[in-house]
Amino acid sequence: MKAEYDFSKGKRGAVVNDTGKSRITIFLDNDILNEFKQRAEQTGKGYQTLINDTLRADLKDSAAPLTVRTLRKVLREELANA
Repeated sequence: MKAEYDFSKGKRGAVVNDTGKSRITIFLDNDILNEFKQRAEQTGKGYQTLINDTLRADLKDSAAPLTVRTLRKVLREELANA
């Protein structure tokens, strides 16, 4: 160990580089979490990656314009359930 260290070129802030991801705390239902963990074992991907992919796909789908085909599908499902 040195007797003295030079921190004149040191920078304040996070030590880890920003990877475009944020650490958060989230509560999920146990059955949902277990399902993603099972799928993770089957696919070889991490369960958090699968959750992220699912959320991304849902956001992409919800941003897509409503098509006649989608509308007809939804109407058929609703009429069948009525």
